Amino acid sequence: MHIDNQAAAHGESLPLAGRTLAVTRPLEQAGSLCRRIEAAGGTAIRFPVLAIAPAPDPAQLEAIVPRLDEFDLAFFVSPNAIHHALEFVLARRAWPAGLRVATVGKGSERVLLERGFRDPVVPQDGFDSESVLALPEFSAGAIRGRKVLIFRGDGGRDLIRDTLRERGAHVEYVTCYRRYCPKLDPAILLQPAAHGKLDGLLLTSSEGVRNLCSMFGAGDLRVLQAVPVFASHARIAAEAREAGFAVVIETPAGDEGLLQALTRHFG
Repeated sequence: MHIDNQAAAHGESLPLAGRTLAVTRPLEQAGSLCRRIEAAGGTAIRFPVLAIAPAPDPAQLEAIVPRLDEFDLAFFVSPNAIHHALEFVLARRAWPAGLRVATVGKGSERVLLERGFRDPVVPQDGFDSESVLALPEFSAGAIRGRKVLIFRGDGGRDLIRDTLRERGAHVEYVTCYRRYCPKLDPAILLQPAAHGKLDGLLLTSSEGVRNLCSMFGAGDLRVLQAVPVFASHARIAAEAREAGFAVVIETPAGDEGLLQALTRHFG
């Protein structure tokens, strides 16, 4: 979405003018979305309900470095997986020329391209495991007998691994980072919410919904549950509804999808 600076300079209304929105992404991934909210006239509150750190035990990464040439395809589940895996691997060896890379989502694709990888395997429609599995490169005919390496955080969905194994691939996991719930001051959200000055919660992971709920006592959570939630996937929206949020708006994925939904809702 393009914001016309001339229009802003002349005082014309911006789509998020006067709106305060809580961005709950990990701090490392929050900057771009916050800047776009602010460019549209809104105020972004950073309230990361997930934090990212290197894997506490690098043994899996250490073991995989000399074995990379054995694999046909390396799949990274997120920008965090790309960052933590490549920081470790490339400090120790060059990436094998024959090892193709794959990921899901425009953000992850952009990180791979910035790292110098050409033509990563990425779904152009959809931002989830199902979209990856629908790609021709992951069909049973293409993947049978292939060796696939999945770089991920600690835990998460097993759909890609399980489905690829059913399709005849040999799949291994490498845990290269961990996710945890950070300690934050609940008042950062409660104060504006209690005074009707928090216009939306932007939730971009199911785990983040659960972490958010765990940060607040029952009474405080009821205050937040009256704030509209913007959820970037159907699973996240379902988790938010199950958690008791009264208004849950499912949005397309990524910064662009969230901004489009926010503009439609408030503009």
